[in-house]
Amino acid sequence: MTEITHEVHEDENRLIAERRQKLSQLRNQGNPFPNNFKPQNNSTDLHLNYEQFSKEELAEKNIPAVVSGRMMLKRVMGKASFATLADSKGRIQAYLSKEKLGEDVYEAFKHYDIGDIIGVSGTLMKTKTGELTVDAKEVKLVSKGIRPLPEKFHGLSDQEQRYRQRYLDLIMNDESKDIFIKRSKIIRVIRETLEAQDYLEVETPMMHVIPGGATAKPFVTHHNALDMPLYLRVAPELYLKRLIVGGLGRVFEINRNFRNEGLSTRHNPEFTMIELYESYADYKRMMEITEELVRNSAKIACNSLVINYQDKTVDLEQPFDRLTITEAILKYNPELNINQLTDRGFLKAEIKKLTRHEPETDSLAVLQLLLFEENTEHKLWNPTFIMDHPIETSPLARQSDDRPGITERFELFVVGRELANGYSELNDPEDQADRFRQQVEQKDAGDEEAMHYDADYIRALEYGMPPTGGLGIGIDRLVMLLTNAASIRDVILFPHMRPE
Repeated sequence: MTEITHEVHEDENRLIAERRQKLSQLRNQGNPFPNNFKPQNNSTDLHLNYEQFSKEELAEKNIPAVVSGRMMLKRVMGKASFATLADSKGRIQAYLSKEKLGEDVYEAFKHYDIGDIIGVSGTLMKTKTGELTVDAKEVKLVSKGIRPLPEKFHGLSDQEQRYRQRYLDLIMNDESKDIFIKRSKIIRVIRETLEAQDYLEVETPMMHVIPGGATAKPFVTHHNALDMPLYLRVAPELYLKRLIVGGLGRVFEINRNFRNEGLSTRHNPEFTMIELYESYADYKRMMEITEELVRNSAKIACNSLVINYQDKTVDLEQPFDRLTITEAILKYNPELNINQLTDRGFLKAEIKKLTRHEPETDSLAVLQLLLFEENTEHKLWNPTFIMDHPIETSPLARQSDDRPGITERFELFVVGRELANGYSELNDPEDQADRFRQQVEQKDAGDEEAMHYDADYIRALEYGMPPTGGLGIGIDRLVMLLTNAASIRDVILFPHMRPE
């Protein structure tokens, strides 16, 4: 394997040297990267508008076409050649002949390399095999590619290289380009859905004096002029709820969060979330809008509400299941019964069996949640809302009026992973202050993810916040689901990696 790799590098270096020599010759003739060619057509529109025309009809109509793209395929056949160009929309073939281009231009084209960006002007035609083609009357080298593209047969199959060199991945893999086009469409339909319901899109700070809004370890930076620490935000929640206090009744933000956590197929330290807040709403309303946003996203990305993920069907069409933590455990673990789930000793023993660690809490609700995370969460394939979370793990959620210690909170799980989190917001400033103090105690005891005490947020609540529902959806995980991507790195253009 080492010998093969060495040979590949030697061959690549030889090709780079040859191309640098060509570039040097071009420099002697003037600017080798001119900005004097403007495409007027794209490949997709040409195929859409003219694919149905016959060879004879195209010859009669003499339809002009001016295209530019990266040359992905080149076939030189004496006095005529074919080239396949890839632009931002797709691919189109060009036919180049010495007769129409002239000997000098045609000879220059023969020395162009795969990967060069070229511009072609001419008219549309069809080949004997019926392929729509630009019959070139002019061809120009727009940009010279010095590094050779991967061989067409092998493509760009190294996963790490695809993440590190996303530009090369997008050149070689149409599937990758399609993922990011769908990602853009998903974000657009989410935005359109909310704006149609009178939500206002806002922007809140990315650097916080006090990290808050989620239990997570923040990234720390320093403001030199003010000589003070700042934190990259872990969530925009507390700022968005300040806007609800200020009278903006429905707000949302689509932006980055930063959490100083490990890397995995589900986690990237920089990720995209949508958070939204609606006054005079509760967690049930947030579940309804979650279903609407997920379904609208599936329609735009998949043209269907029954989709495939990793060779298994996911049904987004049926109403999403709604279960409490104990209901979910019992449904997916029929060997257990409700008496066991109310027995702290049994729960601790089961959790220790699954994690090899003794749980430190005596809270029945937290023990049930810990067991759910270990023996049930991964089994939730079709969309399922898991409701009624313990107050200890929900420091910003409103407590249930009927069940002390339980909050009006849900998490949405699809294909065995969390996709969304929402709740009826806590708007009692004294209750919120007490919960912040408990978080500080946990932080002092060594919990790096516990929240800080945010005195200004408490002050905002003291002016009065109406009953409010809040929701957060992980955009990256939603795109993973709707593009059949196995890793979060497949749906982030430039995922974080260790240095090469």
